[in-house]
Amino acid sequence: MTDQKDSRTQEQLREHYEIEKDLASRLRNATSDERQHLYSALYDELYRRVSHHPRNTRRLSSKDNDRAVRGQMLFLRRFLRPESVFLEVGPGDCGLSFEVAKYVRKVYAVDVSAVATRNASCPDNVAIMTFDGINVPLPGESVDIAYSHQVMEHLHQDDAQAQLRSIYDALAPGGKYVCLTPNRLYGPSDISMYFDETPTGFHMKEYTNTDLSRLMLRSGFAKVKAYAGLKGRFAPAPNFVMASVEALLGILPHASRRAIAQFRPVANVLGIRLVATK
Repeated sequence: MTDQKDSRTQEQLREHYEIEKDLASRLRNATSDERQHLYSALYDELYRRVSHHPRNTRRLSSKDNDRAVRGQMLFLRRFLRPESVFLEVGPGDCGLSFEVAKYVRKVYAVDVSAVATRNASCPDNVAIMTFDGINVPLPGESVDIAYSHQVMEHLHQDDAQAQLRSIYDALAPGGKYVCLTPNRLYGPSDISMYFDETPTGFHMKEYTNTDLSRLMLRSGFAKVKAYAGLKGRFAPAPNFVMASVEALLGILPHASRRAIAQFRPVANVLGIRLVATK
């Protein structure tokens, strides 16, 4: 996701947009077999060609990184136990995985790109792995808590259920998958937010809470619960309330819908924070 407070120049944003849009079109039009190799290759190419990409510059601000990790841990900490095995899909610079490692027995951090984790220095109980973007490279029923933050939207829609099923298989009975992803009602949330009304960059598909909950249930999960948050406090949001709010917003014109959905109190409710239980 691209931060709407992005400090880059208009020329840099345009350069990023044109390159990412071109690479993303290759992924959208690829076959299933081709995509298993393209996820890693195309993301590596993006980071290489766009030197000012946030993934390349974010490490320069440890304060921002620490703040982001603390924000995620406010919600995630409740699911962690000393004996837990934790899986993060798409760990980026591994800052969150390294923090989680303080609270659990073992952490696996799997990413399609080795570029994002190339400078990471691991705690002893963290294993960093690359994968094809779909198939989690861990034994079945070996994980207690799986987590992803801004990953689902990067999957080709034909691969989304396959990845969900792979995460489901890796989870132990009763295990949980905590999934955070932007809501399409306030999108697009990739670089195309500055230029288009629908995602045309590496956000292959953006979801609503309702959309993604249904997909998780079709992938085998026994139940899915949405959470809404405000100032670091989180509470379950009834499914019928979430579905009603999203349905009402969904019928509005794009500009009106996005303006309302981006209003902070509304965004705190709509922001997808799902917990799927096996």
